[in-house]
Amino acid sequence: MEALIQFTNIVKGFEDQLVLKGINLDIFENEFVTLLGPSGCGKTTLLRILGGFLEQSSGEVYFEGIEISKLAPYKREINTVFQRYALFPHMDVYDNIAFGLRIKKTNEDIIKQKVEKMLNLVGLSGFEHRPVTLLSGGQQQRVAIARALVNEPMVLLLDEPLGALDLKMRKEMQRELKEIQENVGITFVYVTHDQEEALTMSDKIVVMNEGEIQQIGKPMDIYNEPENRFVATFIGDSNIIEGTMIEDRLVEFDGVQFECVDAGFSNNEVVDIVIRPEDIDIVDVELGKLTGVVESILFKGVHYEIVVKQSIVTLSFIQRIIQKKAKKLASISSLKTSM
Repeated sequence: MEALIQFTNIVKGFEDQLVLKGINLDIFENEFVTLLGPSGCGKTTLLRILGGFLEQSSGEVYFEGIEISKLAPYKREINTVFQRYALFPHMDVYDNIAFGLRIKKTNEDIIKQKVEKMLNLVGLSGFEHRPVTLLSGGQQQRVAIARALVNEPMVLLLDEPLGALDLKMRKEMQRELKEIQENVGITFVYVTHDQEEALTMSDKIVVMNEGEIQQIGKPMDIYNEPENRFVATFIGDSNIIEGTMIEDRLVEFDGVQFECVDAGFSNNEVVDIVIRPEDIDIVDVELGKLTGVVESILFKGVHYEIVVKQSIVTLSFIQRIIQKKAKKLASISSLKTSM
């Protein structure tokens, strides 16, 4: 399958700072792709290059096989939704959504049909004549998405669009954005520093740091099989321990051997062992492989977060609230891990 969008060796510098360092990335039709990374990693710069708001220092951007670097933003089959919405405060919901169509001198009957379709898509039917200044943050974001989609782009760019919303609203909008993307059947390219947003919505995650791509993959693969220490620490919580790969699928640290899923290393190669908190369990002494001293237990509602000081490392792990296990928390005797 040929990629809809291709970034080829994209480099971008600002004065003496190199922001993008040779980015190569393919994005396919109907994908929900998230550019994920900390502030300053280059993800928004890459998005703005795709949208036509910035030009790369070198490299090429292809859209349907055509190089588009010199193409003005309004001539691209791409629309953008920003964090701050950029709605017209003097217009109501209907007129905000219809604005782009009217610029194109679209027939008013067609505008009415398309606006009503968008209102239904984003769950704002009945809000047509509501001033946008009286809407909640989530509702304003829906208007911004509807305004971008009503022009029927092939690609929608979203630059941290949920950043201004509270936690509950962000979670609701995560579900809604994925449903909208599936319903309209176009490519979404989403920028965020929030790992939960990326894991929840994406078909493919592109993890970036310091202007370079660290890993590309499906959410489950990114989480379960991080390719380096940065990805392991940035995506979810991790215990990272130096150990030895005895042989394929057998690793050792602190004199204890554990089965694992990894292969392809040299025998006795020193490696970073990544243990997710949910992969550590409390067991009876005769079944455990590690012992330690409990440093803290935090109640988190649906689970406990426990920190245990082991002989060579401090391990953090979680326990779901099960009464039998909860009774053990005050006197943890041993632990086991699954990797």
